[in-house]
Amino acid sequence: MKQSQLLIPTLREAPADAEVISHKLMLRAGLIRQLASGVYTYLPFGFRVLKKVQEIVRKEMDRAGAQELLMPAMQPTELWRESGRYDVYGPELIRLKDRHDREFALGPTHEEVITTLVAGEVSSYRQLPTTLYQIQTKYRDERRPRFGLLRGREFLMKDAYSFGRSWQELDDTYRAMYEAYTRIFTRVGLNFRAVQADAGAIGGEGETHEFMALADIGEDTIVVSENGNYAANLEKAEMFWEEPAASEEEVPPMNRVHTPDVHTIDQLCGFFGREASAFIKTILYRIDDQPVAVLVRGDREVNETKVLNALGGERIELAEGSDVERLTGAAVGFAGPAGLQGVKLLADREVQAMTSAIAGANETDYHVEYVQPRRDFAAALVGDFRNATEGDLSPDGSGALKFYRGIEVGHVFKLGTKYSEKLGADYLDEEGRRQTAIMGCYGIGISRILSAVVEQHHDEHGIVWPEEIAPAKVHIIPASVKDETQMKLAQELYERLRSSGVEVLLDDRDERAGVKFKDADLMGLPYRIVIGREAGEGRVEFKARAAQEKETLTVEEAFARMNG
Repeated sequence: MKQSQLLIPTLREAPADAEVISHKLMLRAGLIRQLASGVYTYLPFGFRVLKKVQEIVRKEMDRAGAQELLMPAMQPTELWRESGRYDVYGPELIRLKDRHDREFALGPTHEEVITTLVAGEVSSYRQLPTTLYQIQTKYRDERRPRFGLLRGREFLMKDAYSFGRSWQELDDTYRAMYEAYTRIFTRVGLNFRAVQADAGAIGGEGETHEFMALADIGEDTIVVSENGNYAANLEKAEMFWEEPAASEEEVPPMNRVHTPDVHTIDQLCGFFGREASAFIKTILYRIDDQPVAVLVRGDREVNETKVLNALGGERIELAEGSDVERLTGAAVGFAGPAGLQGVKLLADREVQAMTSAIAGANETDYHVEYVQPRRDFAAALVGDFRNATEGDLSPDGSGALKFYRGIEVGHVFKLGTKYSEKLGADYLDEEGRRQTAIMGCYGIGISRILSAVVEQHHDEHGIVWPEEIAPAKVHIIPASVKDETQMKLAQELYERLRSSGVEVLLDDRDERAGVKFKDADLMGLPYRIVIGREAGEGRVEFKARAAQEKETLTVEEAFARMNG
């Protein structure tokens, strides 16, 4: 490839709306260009990386026994209604109608389509187990697309689906996919962790893991024990819990206290002179349109995913101020569990274990001292409803929890019969009995991997591509295209490397050497060969992009280095 003939429009500065380093560098290095919010064109070098990631994914999926197919992006919404996900996905599902007024959706995922396909084509136990996958563009109407390829409305994804005759077959496939994902993310050069996760809108009946690329700008919080034996995302993270011994302390009756304009935990701590752990926070939600109050200690935060899962709900949202006032009879900031009527109470286990606490009085400008669980209010459900915090003991008691940030690049699910039962994916077993297929699904964000890799592999000058997915292996740079000796040597080396199967980029532009070197650093190919003043002696400057030092080599040595 000759640089003068390629569309690689590098930029000295990134656009002002580029927030994170991967987005800035991919724009500046001429890899992508934005067409609309969350919608990008992959320019030639960006597309080369994308194809290499796809090839790695294909090889590892094929190695794990999966078969590739391609499904339609346009899906009839009747399938989504049949599976029960039409309303669950909400406004993220991009809907459209054809000329006959039939409604379709642009697929954000393909559980419904693949299950319908298998329901029509698989009828016997002899056809199972099977795993099918595709690499295809997906669509989600993100409320706030951001961070370039990390959160877009159109993105490339690998999604795989397994169908088996038993949970044991699902376990075997799940393990094979887990191992394939580990190989994929290792090969593309990511520093990653597999963590226990929540199934979210995909749903399912078994375990699920997310594969997280560690990065400070990650939108997910990863919770890991000190010894590394436990890892989960924050939504799923559990903590060690030991029921404290019952207190024999006699607690006075509740005492109403005038607290004018004291709404927040910080204000309450100052007013009462107590630590945040002495208070009960009462947070009101609407879960599937039903009012629910969740109680956590004042120094804790509600984990909405745990709450939703405990109630088997589909949608959770904070109650609006008008709802809070109607349900409590008080302004926002004064809700409390004692005397709260018509609202289901969920108490975090730490709250239930409190001997005495301070809480809202359900009366504007008033709180209540000496509130005692069980005596003064009865929770409909007690459980783990809070977020883990750094320093909590891991659930196996093996060490304190630490927090990291991560970018989700893959997710594996055990779906069970969630879709196969609703969409009729069944088969006849050895005895002629009709059985429901046991499903799993396995996704990888192909385009998201590009951003995750750049987040982890860059320096102050530009991208530092891992060799296996770099758009080319070596960058040949003649210092001056006007120097015939330099250009002759550069052209000869370029042709020899190409003939030997090495991917090479020749910077044959009539630019100053400084401009070429800056662009080379920005584009980040793994190796650079500079042909300068010693070209007449057949000597070149060789440098690995990730290294500080440069070497002077003969052309033959440089050629051997690239073919080693």
